[in-house]
Amino acid sequence: MARRKGPTTRIDPGAFDRAGATVIDKSLQHEIEDSYLEYAYSVIHARALPDARDGLKPVHRRILYSMHEQGYRPNGPHVKCSRIVGDTMGKYHPHSDAAIYDAMVRLAQDFSMNAPLIDGHGNFGSPDDGPAASRYTEARMSRAAMLLVGELGEDTVDFRPNYDGSLQEPTVLPAAFPNLLVNGTSGIAVGMATNMIPHNLGEVINAASWLIDHPDATLDKLMEFVPGPDLPTGGILLGLDEVRKAYETGRGVVRMRARVQTGPLEGSRGRQAITLTELPYGVGPEKIIEKITDEVTKSKRLTGIADVKDLTDRENGTRVVIECKVGVNPQALLADLYRLTPMEQSFGINNLVLVDGQPRTLGLKALLEVFLAHRFEVVTRRTRYRRRKREERLHLVEGLLLALVDIDAVIRLIRGSENAQAAKEGLMREFGLSELQANYILDTPLRRLTKYDVLELETERDRLTDEIAELTRILDDDAVLRRVVAAELAEVAKDLATERQTALVDGDLKEVLAASVPAGPLEVADDPCQVILSATGVVARTAAESEEVSEGRRRSGRVRHDAVAAVVHTTARGQVLLITSHGRAVKTDVLPLPVLPEQPGTVSLSGGMAASELVSLRSGEKVIGIAPLGGADASPGLALGTRAGVVKVCAPEWPVRSDEFEVIGLKEGDEVVGATWLTDGTEDLTFVASDASLLRYATALVRPQGLKGGGMAGINLGSGATVVYFGAVRTDDDEHGQPMVVTSTGRTVKVTPFDQYPAKGRATGGVRAHRFLKGESRLVLAWVGPRPVGASDTGVAVELPAADPRRDGSGSAHPGPDVIGHLIERG
Repeated sequence: MARRKGPTTRIDPGAFDRAGATVIDKSLQHEIEDSYLEYAYSVIHARALPDARDGLKPVHRRILYSMHEQGYRPNGPHVKCSRIVGDTMGKYHPHSDAAIYDAMVRLAQDFSMNAPLIDGHGNFGSPDDGPAASRYTEARMSRAAMLLVGELGEDTVDFRPNYDGSLQEPTVLPAAFPNLLVNGTSGIAVGMATNMIPHNLGEVINAASWLIDHPDATLDKLMEFVPGPDLPTGGILLGLDEVRKAYETGRGVVRMRARVQTGPLEGSRGRQAITLTELPYGVGPEKIIEKITDEVTKSKRLTGIADVKDLTDRENGTRVVIECKVGVNPQALLADLYRLTPMEQSFGINNLVLVDGQPRTLGLKALLEVFLAHRFEVVTRRTRYRRRKREERLHLVEGLLLALVDIDAVIRLIRGSENAQAAKEGLMREFGLSELQANYILDTPLRRLTKYDVLELETERDRLTDEIAELTRILDDDAVLRRVVAAELAEVAKDLATERQTALVDGDLKEVLAASVPAGPLEVADDPCQVILSATGVVARTAAESEEVSEGRRRSGRVRHDAVAAVVHTTARGQVLLITSHGRAVKTDVLPLPVLPEQPGTVSLSGGMAASELVSLRSGEKVIGIAPLGGADASPGLALGTRAGVVKVCAPEWPVRSDEFEVIGLKEGDEVVGATWLTDGTEDLTFVASDASLLRYATALVRPQGLKGGGMAGINLGSGATVVYFGAVRTDDDEHGQPMVVTSTGRTVKVTPFDQYPAKGRATGGVRAHRFLKGESRLVLAWVGPRPVGASDTGVAVELPAADPRRDGSGSAHPGPDVIGHLIERG
């Protein structure tokens, strides 16, 4: 719709001249340009950008100075934030009270700053929520803030008039530590912005201290002290090549990632969970949960998630639990979470700061150099101030001591003077005192003129003389000044330094991101596989049903890291039982177990998981066997043998709702030494005792019992003898070869065919399996199975002696036979 044109009225400039007004003849374009430039300058200098020296914007500096002036120190009580905001606004910062309070809140948030400058009391917000109103919160200065303002009273910085000229405010704070690098900052000015990431205080101070002694230090050397940012919220930072770029140029982009833990969901059956314990900087749990919910319910790009719970609290910290659906690979799901949610975020570093009033983009070394130059100036001005104060005091002390030399004459002179002016002039004339000294003497009470006070004054004079000499040395020698600054920085680090919270991943960002993407499908098929337990308690699974494990057991020279103790057949989404020496059975999911690498002809358990990570073991307890939860129709159950010679076949009637239960009732002092899953009940149960007796008999001689059963007599042990091995042995397994008996006394090892030992009845004494030599009295270990495997404690395969057909032979000496130790004890 067209606007109607009205009549144009022309104003005569002469009318203003005749009225006595000042007329400025200036084009509108130039007026707007000039006004905009003034506005931009004001925003850049007075609001948005921090000073490189103390790392503070004007509003933060004024808040701290106001609190300092009012005495809200760490050793005092908290006061209402609304009071602090009012004082700051009325005296130094005439802007919105909401803006002042927002700036103040950030100074108190430990999730925003590594060294908070305000000690807050009350609700100061979270990464997801804002703080309570200023009338509900209280605050005082923190110890770190005192290091920024502590030297204000010693003429260390310049002051300027406040907005109305009624008060003075500092142009910069003395700043005893590199606050800008430690706490970071962000701000948007006119046509420019700053975004600085936090760092570890101890690391930054160490780098600054090195730069003091080595001004020509390279960036790489400084990065030995400051390897990368350290965020208050922890997490993981990827791609240090980009960090180095930011340290060199002042600009760069780093990638932050949440720290997570994956594992079985507590109280679930077959379900995995991803638990977030540390989040990227500036990201809260609610943001992540909201994004996950949107991706699951709206875009449908996230699948495999059953539920998300926020269990974060003050006591346990961040804890967000993402429950996976049954059969979902948590590692593959984690890759989608990193890609689609704020669990992985970028931080654009832009180190734009004010240096001598001019905006400049600085790298790490330049930022440290600006701070150190500021500290040198602060310490120099502080030293001049302290020397001047001590010189003034020394001048007065010397005058008082001079008067005390003839105190009677001084007193007579004062009493004989008509007034104070005459007394002052007389003292100056008679004793050669200055006007300051004369006034001080006249103001000194007579009680200070005793002999004791003379001694005090002489001591004070000597002390002041020494201090003035030391302060002069600092001012005259640049090396001494540098040592003082370095020592003060070290003292700050000792008082405030904390451990690094953010983990760093080196390398190029793109390469790191590509390498860190978890492989594998999201949905894991419930394919058959094998779960393997090593003799040292390492658990792993195969990718699919394979004969490689059996092959690996037969080829002793090709087995790496460990000897296989037991193998059970199950499925990828199934569960197995871990059997402990205390007679406990604990259910565990197969899916989260590490998958063994597929290497033909060998099996490596080096990437397996320690069984102690799956089972909470008691003192002296260890995992000795595994058993499947399914496919037990043809099996009599689990065969167990104890140290005291008890045998039990536990019927496979596992409780459905219990994840942990006992499979044998043990007597006091007894423990399970072997647990073997029976395939069809045709195995021979075998005991080997420490007195070298071996007993074998058919499984059918042992009646299966329920979980509560305590078993029955399995072997008749001699006096002082204990069981060192128990297992179930198949004699008809042509594929895996003839079973062999391995016995060791610690000095000798013997390998004998199993068929050399006749079967006997249950609870008998067995036959001798090893003849002891002189000095030998017992077996330290034994093992029975096809083609035995030995391995050292370091995982090196050990060649065992050739088979000896004599069942009661003495064996042969073995180089370091103790190295096979427990590795073949449960073979």
